[in-house]
Amino acid sequence: MIDANAIAKNMSAKKIARKHNAANFNKESLDSKLKVNFNNGNTKQSLSVQLKIKKDEVIYLRGTKLITVFKAKITPTSVSYYSPIAKHYFEGDFSMIKELLGVEINFEQLQNLFLGQSFENLLDEKQNVSIVANSYILSPEIQNALYDIFFSINPSHFKLNNQRIVNQEKNLSLDIFYPSYNVVENVILPSKINVIAKNSKRTTTIDLEYRSVEFNTDIFMSFKIPNGYKRLDF
Repeated sequence: MIDANAIAKNMSAKKIARKHNAANFNKESLDSKLKVNFNNGNTKQSLSVQLKIKKDEVIYLRGTKLITVFKAKITPTSVSYYSPIAKHYFEGDFSMIKELLGVEINFEQLQNLFLGQSFENLLDEKQNVSIVANSYILSPEIQNALYDIFFSINPSHFKLNNQRIVNQEKNLSLDIFYPSYNVVENVILPSKINVIAKNSKRTTTIDLEYRSVEFNTDIFMSFKIPNGYKRLDF
Protein backbone atom coordinates (compact mmCIF):
# COMPACT_ATOMS: atom_id res chain seq x y z
CA MET A 1 0.00 0.00 0.00
CA ILE A 2 2.85 2.40 0.82
CA ASP A 3 6.08 2.02 -1.14
CA ALA A 4 8.50 4.05 0.98
CA ASN A 5 11.20 3.74 -1.72
CA ALA A 6 9.04 4.98 -4.60
CA ILE A 7 10.64 7.42 -7.01
CA ALA A 8 8.57 10.07 -8.78
CA LYS A 9 8.93 9.15 -12.44
CA ASN A 10 7.65 11.08 -15.43
CA MET A 11 3.90 10.61 -15.61
CA SER A 12 1.01 12.54 -17.11
CA ALA A 13 -0.97 14.85 -14.86
CA LYS A 14 -4.14 12.93 -15.71
CA LYS A 15 -2.62 9.61 -14.60
CA ILE A 16 -1.39 11.15 -11.33
CA ALA A 17 -4.85 12.64 -10.74
CA ARG A 18 -6.49 9.25 -11.37
CA LYS A 19 -4.14 7.56 -8.91
CA HIS A 20 -4.84 10.28 -6.32
CA ASN A 21 -8.61 9.87 -6.75
CA ALA A 22 -8.26 6.08 -6.50
CA ALA A 23 -6.56 6.51 -3.11
CA ASN A 24 -9.59 8.34 -1.70
CA PHE A 25 -11.27 7.16 1.51
CA ASN A 26 -13.70 4.37 0.59
CA LYS A 27 -15.36 3.53 3.92
CA GLU A 28 -18.83 4.63 5.02
CA SER A 29 -17.62 6.29 8.20
CA LEU A 30 -14.63 7.28 10.30
CA ASP A 31 -14.62 7.39 14.11
CA SER A 32 -11.36 8.77 15.46
CA LYS A 33 -9.62 10.48 18.33
CA LEU A 34 -7.15 13.29 17.72
CA LYS A 35 -4.68 15.35 19.66
CA VAL A 36 -5.03 18.96 18.49
CA ASN A 37 -2.84 21.98 19.18
CA PHE A 38 -4.34 25.34 18.23
CA ASN A 39 -2.61 28.74 18.21
CA ASN A 40 -3.81 31.96 16.58
CA GLY A 41 -1.61 34.36 18.52
CA ASN A 42 -4.41 35.22 20.94
CA THR A 43 -5.55 31.74 21.94
CA LYS A 44 -3.24 28.79 22.48
CA GLN A 45 -4.88 25.50 23.36
CA SER A 46 -4.17 21.77 23.43
CA LEU A 47 -7.23 19.54 23.19
CA SER A 48 -8.38 15.99 22.73
CA VAL A 49 -10.84 15.92 19.84
CA GLN A 50 -13.27 13.23 18.82
CA LEU A 51 -13.79 13.35 15.05
CA LYS A 52 -16.61 11.41 13.43
CA ILE A 53 -17.29 11.51 9.72
CA LYS A 54 -20.25 9.93 7.97
CA LYS A 55 -18.87 10.22 4.47
CA ASP A 56 -20.42 12.98 2.40
CA GLU A 57 -23.15 13.54 5.02
CA VAL A 58 -21.90 14.88 8.34
CA ILE A 59 -18.77 15.75 10.32
CA TYR A 60 -18.96 15.76 14.13
CA LEU A 61 -16.26 17.28 16.33
CA ARG A 62 -16.10 17.27 20.11
CA GLY A 63 -13.17 18.95 21.83
CA THR A 64 -12.37 18.17 25.45
CA LYS A 65 -9.90 19.22 28.09
CA LEU A 66 -11.14 17.23 31.11
CA ILE A 67 -14.56 18.68 30.23
CA THR A 68 -16.23 19.46 26.90
CA VAL A 69 -14.77 22.64 25.39
CA PHE A 70 -16.79 22.67 22.16
CA LYS A 71 -19.03 20.64 19.90
CA ALA A 72 -19.56 21.11 16.17
CA LYS A 73 -21.83 19.50 13.60
CA ILE A 74 -21.12 20.21 9.96
CA THR A 75 -23.27 19.12 7.02
CA PRO A 76 -22.98 19.97 3.31
CA THR A 77 -25.29 22.96 3.88
CA SER A 78 -24.67 24.18 7.44
CA VAL A 79 -22.29 24.63 10.34
CA SER A 80 -23.46 24.37 13.97
CA TYR A 81 -21.16 24.97 16.92
CA TYR A 82 -21.30 25.74 20.61
CA SER A 83 -18.92 26.12 23.54
CA PRO A 84 -20.05 25.30 27.11
CA ILE A 85 -16.95 27.18 28.33
CA ALA A 86 -17.54 30.45 26.48
CA LYS A 87 -21.34 30.06 26.48
CA HIS A 88 -21.61 31.02 22.84
CA TYR A 89 -22.85 29.30 19.69
CA PHE A 90 -23.04 29.56 15.92
CA GLU A 91 -25.60 28.27 13.45
CA GLY A 92 -25.37 29.12 9.78
CA ASP A 93 -23.26 28.77 6.67
CA PHE A 94 -19.53 28.13 6.28
CA SER A 95 -18.55 31.68 7.27
CA MET A 96 -17.26 30.32 10.61
CA ILE A 97 -14.90 27.95 8.79
CA LYS A 98 -13.79 30.82 6.55
CA GLU A 99 -13.05 32.91 9.65
CA LEU A 100 -10.94 30.07 11.07
CA LEU A 101 -9.00 29.14 7.91
CA GLY A 102 -9.04 32.42 6.01
CA VAL A 103 -10.43 30.94 2.80
CA GLU A 104 -13.85 29.77 1.71
CA ILE A 105 -14.15 25.99 1.72
CA ASN A 106 -17.17 23.73 1.45
CA PHE A 107 -18.14 20.51 3.21
CA GLU A 108 -16.38 18.18 0.77
CA GLN A 109 -13.16 20.19 1.01
CA LEU A 110 -13.24 20.12 4.81
CA GLN A 111 -13.82 16.38 4.71
CA ASN A 112 -10.92 15.98 2.31
CA LEU A 113 -8.68 18.01 4.61
CA PHE A 114 -9.03 15.32 7.29
CA LEU A 115 -8.48 12.48 4.78
CA GLY A 116 -5.41 13.67 2.86
CA GLN A 117 -7.27 14.40 -0.37
CA SER A 118 -7.17 17.43 -2.64
CA PHE A 119 -9.63 20.30 -2.26
CA GLU A 120 -10.45 20.02 -5.95
CA ASN A 121 -11.09 17.06 -8.22
CA LEU A 122 -7.83 17.05 -10.15
CA LEU A 123 -9.57 15.58 -13.19
CA ASP A 124 -12.00 18.47 -13.54
CA GLU A 125 -9.38 20.76 -15.08
CA LYS A 126 -6.19 20.36 -17.06
CA GLN A 127 -3.21 20.36 -14.70
CA ASN A 128 0.40 21.38 -15.05
CA VAL A 129 2.77 18.82 -13.54
CA SER A 130 6.39 18.95 -12.41
CA ILE A 131 8.58 16.87 -10.12
CA VAL A 132 10.14 18.64 -7.15
CA ALA A 133 11.94 16.87 -4.27
CA ASN A 134 10.51 13.50 -5.32
CA SER A 135 6.93 14.79 -5.30
CA TYR A 136 4.48 15.46 -8.11
CA ILE A 137 3.43 19.13 -8.11
CA LEU A 138 0.09 19.70 -9.80
CA SER A 139 -1.61 23.04 -10.44
CA PRO A 140 -4.44 24.02 -12.78
CA GLU A 141 -3.32 25.30 -16.18
CA ILE A 142 -5.82 28.12 -15.65
CA GLN A 143 -5.82 29.19 -12.01
CA ASN A 144 -8.92 30.39 -10.21
CA ALA A 145 -9.53 34.15 -10.49
CA LEU A 146 -9.63 34.48 -6.69
CA TYR A 147 -6.62 32.36 -5.71
CA ASP A 148 -3.83 30.05 -6.88
CA ILE A 149 -3.84 26.45 -5.72
CA PHE A 150 -1.05 23.85 -5.74
CA PHE A 151 -0.99 20.15 -4.83
CA SER A 152 2.05 18.08 -3.87
CA ILE A 153 1.42 14.34 -4.28
CA ASN A 154 3.57 11.60 -2.78
CA PRO A 155 4.66 8.85 -5.23
CA SER A 156 4.68 6.30 -2.39
CA HIS A 157 0.87 6.24 -2.08
CA PHE A 158 -0.48 9.14 -4.21
CA LYS A 159 -2.01 10.91 -1.22
CA LEU A 160 -1.05 14.53 -0.55
CA ASN A 161 2.21 15.76 0.89
CA ASN A 162 0.62 19.18 1.06
CA GLN A 163 -1.80 21.53 -0.64
CA ARG A 164 -1.55 25.30 -0.79
CA ILE A 165 -4.06 28.05 -1.53
CA VAL A 166 -2.69 31.55 -1.92
CA ASN A 167 -4.04 35.00 -2.76
CA GLN A 168 -0.99 37.25 -2.96
CA GLU A 169 -3.03 40.39 -3.61
CA LYS A 170 -4.89 39.99 -0.29
CA ASN A 171 -1.89 38.48 1.54
CA LEU A 172 -3.84 35.28 2.28
CA SER A 173 -2.54 31.72 2.31
CA LEU A 174 -3.63 28.33 3.56
CA ASP A 175 -1.06 25.53 3.75
CA ILE A 176 -1.98 21.99 4.76
CA PHE A 177 0.89 19.57 5.30
CA TYR A 178 0.69 15.79 5.69
CA PRO A 179 4.06 14.72 7.11
CA SER A 180 3.12 11.07 7.66
CA TYR A 181 0.53 8.41 6.89
CA ASN A 182 -0.57 5.10 8.40
CA VAL A 183 -2.28 2.10 6.83
CA VAL A 184 -5.30 0.97 8.85
CA GLU A 185 -7.37 -1.92 7.51
CA ASN A 186 -5.94 -1.31 4.03
CA VAL A 187 -6.90 2.38 4.21
CA ILE A 188 -4.16 5.00 3.88
CA LEU A 189 -4.87 7.84 6.30
CA PRO A 190 -2.82 10.80 7.50
CA SER A 191 -1.34 10.25 10.94
CA LYS A 192 -0.47 13.96 11.28
CA ILE A 193 -1.82 17.12 9.68
CA ASN A 194 -0.37 20.61 10.03
CA VAL A 195 -2.54 23.57 9.02
CA ILE A 196 -1.10 27.08 8.65
CA ALA A 197 -3.56 29.87 7.80
CA LYS A 198 -2.15 33.35 7.26
CA ASN A 199 -3.71 36.72 6.58
CA SER A 200 -2.57 40.31 7.02
CA LYS A 201 -3.65 40.29 10.68
CA ARG A 202 -2.58 36.93 12.08
CA THR A 203 -1.22 33.43 11.59
CA THR A 204 -3.26 30.47 12.83
CA THR A 205 -1.66 27.04 13.24
CA ILE A 206 -3.60 23.84 13.88
CA ASP A 207 -1.64 20.61 14.40
CA LEU A 208 -3.62 17.37 14.39
CA GLU A 209 -2.43 13.89 15.29
CA TYR A 210 -4.64 10.83 14.90
CA ARG A 211 -4.51 8.68 18.04
CA SER A 212 -7.06 6.03 17.03
CA VAL A 213 -9.36 5.28 14.08
CA GLU A 214 -12.28 2.94 13.44
CA PHE A 215 -14.29 2.48 10.27
CA ASN A 216 -17.94 1.74 9.49
CA THR A 217 -19.19 2.20 13.05
CA ASP A 218 -22.58 3.67 13.93
CA ILE A 219 -22.09 7.43 13.85
CA PHE A 220 -23.99 9.17 16.62
CA MET A 221 -23.19 12.26 18.60
CA SER A 222 -25.63 14.15 20.77
CA PHE A 223 -25.85 17.74 19.61
CA LYS A 224 -28.22 20.35 20.98
CA ILE A 225 -27.34 23.99 21.50
CA PRO A 226 -28.31 24.97 25.07
CA ASN A 227 -30.63 27.87 25.73
CA GLY A 228 -29.18 31.21 26.82
CA TYR A 229 -25.93 31.08 24.83
CA LYS A 230 -24.75 34.16 22.91
CA ARG A 231 -24.80 33.92 19.12
CA LEU A 232 -21.54 34.45 17.22
CA ASP A 233 -21.62 36.37 13.95
CA PHE A 234 -18.99 36.31 11.21
